[in-house]
Formats: sequence, structure tokens, C-alpha cells
Amino acid sequence: MKRLKHLFAFTLLLLPLLGKAASLLIPMDDTQKDHLKAYGVAFWVLKNGEEVSWLLNYRGGSFMSKYDKKLENECRVRGISFEVVADGKVNEILAQINDPSANMDVVKLEKAPKIAIYSPKDKGPLEDAVALVLKYAEIPFDYLYDEEVLKGDLYKYDWLHLHHEDFTGQYSKMLGGWMARGGGMGGGRYGGRNQDLNAESKVVQEALAHKLGFEKVSKMKLAVAQHIRDFCGNGGFLFAMCSGADSFDIALAAAKTDICETMYDGDPADPNAQSKLDFSQTFAFQNFTVNTSARSREFSDIDVSNARNVRQENDFFTLFDFSAKWDVVPSMLTQDHDRVIKGFKGLATAFDKSKLKPGVTIMGEMKSANEARYIHGEYGKGQWTFYGGHDPEDYQHSPNEPPTDLALHPNSPGYRLILNNVLFPAAKKKKQKT
Repeated sequence: MKRLKHLFAFTLLLLPLLGKAASLLIPMDDTQKDHLKAYGVAFWVLKNGEEVSWLLNYRGGSFMSKYDKKLENECRVRGISFEVVADGKVNEILAQINDPSANMDVVKLEKAPKIAIYSPKDKGPLEDAVALVLKYAEIPFDYLYDEEVLKGDLYKYDWLHLHHEDFTGQYSKMLGGWMARGGGMGGGRYGGRNQDLNAESKVVQEALAHKLGFEKVSKMKLAVAQHIRDFCGNGGFLFAMCSGADSFDIALAAAKTDICETMYDGDPADPNAQSKLDFSQTFAFQNFTVNTSARSREFSDIDVSNARNVRQENDFFTLFDFSAKWDVVPSMLTQDHDRVIKGFKGLATAFDKSKLKPGVTIMGEMKSANEARYIHGEYGKGQWTFYGGHDPEDYQHSPNEPPTDLALHPNSPGYRLILNNVLFPAAKKKKQKT
């Protein structure tokens, strides 16, 4: 009898261990209540010194980490769907993923990257989509701008997002038509709030350029673009949207010429600027034609905004299906619960596929319009991603509109693509398969 009591007591002690959960799974398919905040929890785990397994193509690109009561509580507080998974089920999931015939893989995320957004801290009404989603997902980041980049502060970070910037020094080409007509700082009838904002920016940018020793804003922006290029070349991760993508490459290509008309920098553009472009300096684009007209809103023919004839109800782009076991990087960057993404406009909406360099990977495209929306590549030791458009949940954003409330779009497939890029630098590098 005494022996039976001891055995019963020992069994009671074992019960918690036998029933103990091995892992916590955060599904990223249609069962997930808040896809965007799920990325924030994955980042939170990394910040707390633990690893996260990114299960590529398993239930929409789910996350899994060892079970911890604090993690469970964090998921509950943030309103994120999760499943407590015992050892046996974990083994089943891994066996399914590792099956050679399954287009799935496991990527270990090891260390939370340090995140920066290249943008003035006071953006006014032009809130950036990346800043919006990082705040919503509760992922920490810093702002830095021209002065900090030129001081070398960029190297404190692993990942940089380029705000919807004009690196050519033409203030997003929103001033041209109005200033060419003799407009003043009011700007009203030739563009209203957009032109007011850019007129104010011109004054501020010129003052900063002079402070930093540059005679022109275009020269300062070029120096900043070259510092960002070197950051990427030395192993940094770069993510750009809208005009931050095409104007970055245009500025690098035009380093040895002047593409800015008089109202932008005080002297005319070089009439031979096109022939002096150096496409060897760019990340993504080549053989493009710059537009130096003061009255045009287009930087070049990289962006197809003016040429495309696509109605909003038909504006969608499709993500490519990559081999998760062989093409790990684009597979990570295209994880989503939808493969067809709603289109959205910006100063640079979509990229002409004929202007892409040979090594560029197209990850999202609209075939019928021959346009690329989401592209990726390598530069030196680093990697970059360009994403067309301004805001994935606002088809045509105006400065007069309030910023998008992501609490209304917690399952946005378009915003998920941004967050894939945020977690990407945390991935443990795998040996190349040969």
C-alpha cells in the first residue's frame, strides 16, 4: 500500500511534465486574427533572446517558438491567434515541412535587427506606411535623416527603410509647374497642400545643405544616397517604397551630371545629361530615360504611372511562388496568406520590367501591364527590396487625408510584405545548396 502511494505521488509529479507544451505556434493563414501584430510578437521573442522558427509556406508562413507562459500572455494581450503544440505535433509539422516533395522550409530567426527609417521626424500629414505598420506591430525603430546619415550613424543599424524621398533634389517634382508659372510659396491653385509642403521642404532642405557644406540640395542628396549605397554594400538591408526606390537609383546614375532645372537648384539641367548617366552605379534599374522637364511630375520612364491604363477594380498584382528549399530569400519575402495583392498608387506606382537589371528578382508583378511591383536583389554583401506605391490600404493617398488606421486592416496582405522585410535580417544564413 505504501509503495502504491509513492507510485501515485510520483505519477502526479510527472503529469505536468507529460502534458507540458513544447512549442507555441502562431498560424499565419486565414485563422490568424491579426497578422500584422503577429510579426511584432515574433520580434518580441527575438528581443528577449529566444529563437523563432519561420515555417515557410506552412499555413501562410507561420511562426513557432518554444513554449513560454510569458509568450502566451503576450499573444493574448496583443490579440494574436496562437496554438499550444506538444512535442509529437511539432515532429509531425517538421516532418511535413522537410518532406522533399513539399514546397516548405524552416528558417531560424536568431537576433532582432536594429531598424531605422530615413525620414524627417516631423513628417506632417505624409505619414509613412512603414512607420505606421511598425508602430502598429509594436516593433521599435529610430528615425534618421540627412545629417545623421552623413555623420555615419547609419552603421548602428541593420535595416533601413527609405521614406518616400526624392534623392534627385527636385522635391518630388511637385514644384515645377507652379514655379515655372511664377508661383510663390502659397502654391494653391497648382497643387494645393502638396506644393505648399514641398515649398516648405525646399526652404528647410536648402538651409540644411548649406549647413552641411553643400552648395545644392541635389549634391547633399547624392552624398546621402551614396552613403546608403555603401551601407548596403557592406552588408546592410535596404527597403524602399514609392519614389524612395526609383529616385535613389536615378540619383546614383546621375552623379556626374545635372538633371535638375533652374527652379530646383539655381541653374539649368545639363542638356547632355542623358548620355552621362552611369547605370553601373544603380541597384535595380538601367537604360532608363530621365525627364528634366520642369513641368513634368515624372522623374524618368522607370515608373509606369502615366502609361498604365488600369482601373482600380482591376488593379491587382500576383506574388511569385518560389521554391522554399532552394530560393529561401524570395520565399521569405513573399510569405503571405494571399497570393494576389490589391494594387495601390504612389509617386512611383509600378516599375517598367524592361528597365530592370538582369540580376533583379521580380517577386510581384502585373503581367497584363508588363509591370513589376515588388523586386529584390543583392548589392555587395547586402540586399535590397523595392516596393511600388505609397500605402497598401489606401489606393491613392492625399496629404489631406488622415493616416491609415491599421486597426481596421489587421490582416492586410500588402502590409505583410513590408513586415517580411523587417524580419528578414534576423534569419540565420544557410549554406548554399549545390
